[in-house]
Amino acid sequence: MFHFSRGKRSTIASNVTLSALAFAAALAASSPVDAKTITAVMHSDLRIIDPGFTTAYITRDHGYMVYDTLLATDANFKIQPQMADWKISDDKLTYTFTLRDGLKWHDGAPVTAEDCVASLKRWGKNDGMGQKLMDFTASIEATDPKTITLKLKEPYGLVLESIGKPSSMVPFMMPKRMAETPAGQQIKEQIGSGPFKFVQAEFQPGVKAVYEKNTDYVPRKEAPSWTSGGKVVKVDRVEWITMADAQTAVNALQSGDIDFMENPSFDILPMLAANKDLKVETLNTLGFQTLGRMNFLLPPFDNVKVRRAAFMAMNQKDVLDALVGNPEYYKICGAVFVCGTPLATDVGSESLVKGNGMAEAKTLLAESGYDGTPIVVMAPGDVVTLKAQPIVAAQLLRAAGFKVDVQATDWQTVVARRTSQKPTKEGGWNMFFTNWAGADVVNPVANVSIGGRGAKGGWFGWSENAKIEAMRDAFSRSSSPEEQKKIAADIQKEVYDQVIYIPLGQYLAPSAWRKSLSGVLDGPATPIFWNIDKSE
Repeated sequence: MFHFSRGKRSTIASNVTLSALAFAAALAASSPVDAKTITAVMHSDLRIIDPGFTTAYITRDHGYMVYDTLLATDANFKIQPQMADWKISDDKLTYTFTLRDGLKWHDGAPVTAEDCVASLKRWGKNDGMGQKLMDFTASIEATDPKTITLKLKEPYGLVLESIGKPSSMVPFMMPKRMAETPAGQQIKEQIGSGPFKFVQAEFQPGVKAVYEKNTDYVPRKEAPSWTSGGKVVKVDRVEWITMADAQTAVNALQSGDIDFMENPSFDILPMLAANKDLKVETLNTLGFQTLGRMNFLLPPFDNVKVRRAAFMAMNQKDVLDALVGNPEYYKICGAVFVCGTPLATDVGSESLVKGNGMAEAKTLLAESGYDGTPIVVMAPGDVVTLKAQPIVAAQLLRAAGFKVDVQATDWQTVVARRTSQKPTKEGGWNMFFTNWAGADVVNPVANVSIGGRGAKGGWFGWSENAKIEAMRDAFSRSSSPEEQKKIAADIQKEVYDQVIYIPLGQYLAPSAWRKSLSGVLDGPATPIFWNIDKSE
């Protein structure tokens, strides 16, 4: 069994001392003493702050602080109005969205329908679910300052679910001038209409990110539920402090120097749960799917036989034992669309869930013509839920006969580097590992990892598969649960046959916070910081 802890236990180790000094410096430059402030250590450092540029969850979390959405998803998986209400024509071809009163950008300008149209178009170019919606869209325009009119080419059943999706990439609304930033460029401002304002002057990548209450924000009247309802901010500031060393963060949580820790390492959870001043709870009960993704543009994974050999070498239990360790928090699962959902099936997953594919992996690799090209695997060491996968996978790949070059890095470097389509000698890559929240992979339209759009518009790795795209369209058109289930099974078979990506199991990731915090919300896109109050 493999097992990894997030950091060293010894608080006298030099890296811990340096982390503690950095933490002290961050707190020293913190908020005024009279400001009610939540201090949090998130799962990752924040560097990319454009929520339309990456699917990274830390950037999504930043997005929810600063921006708002037209629609949102509640705890019953129902779409609710957020910035706008909607009407649907009898022929199901025209959707009319009307902005609610009181919406203003952080610079004081009113939110207009033109802003929202531009935002939807930008999102529709980058997000897999957005791309599919735009495939079915004839036009989307602002018919007056408060009205957005979306017309379809043919009926499409996931319009509201797409615009109200809770997780990456979220269709956040932003001013038109920002939304019209050319493709491939990041926005240069952080002006939203959401419940918090980003304090650009205090942003120090690698140190901290700061958010202040948006006093002009008008919350909805409904109770908060997941990403829907009233986003009532009850504190003055939220500060995300970067603490790369896990033990330093745990010590700070227990001493009260920080209030919230998103992802404590699994082996430390019993100690935190025993602390009467702390609460340990899983906020995203849908959990996460962890996965490996190959680069289809570069050798050797441009060869399906080589990809198949790598697939057969993988073993979910080894990965999950290393990542989580405690079976209470993980599930071996061969379902591309998540176990426990209507579309779950085990088609094509036997070697992953039983771990019995190594002999075939060696045979396939020998037959593939693999020439010994080193597999460049990006291995971030700073995120507890991403450290183990590349190390275990590299061991399994080597056992199958691959040469593997594990390149140690941090997660934000992976997030930036995985966008590169260059050769490995010029900063490219062959394989990386990531996690999707369950809500992001529950069906063929939401799950961007299965997409087959290739180098133009596809997700990192850039698989090209017209068969999958046609089946995704068929799924989108279908209104029959039985037919959708069959299509989803056929898609899963193709995903495993062509090794579009490798699901490596499911897990839960509890968070921990001091009991001085109240009103912490659950959901598929957590943590979110509205509704949280802090007692002195």
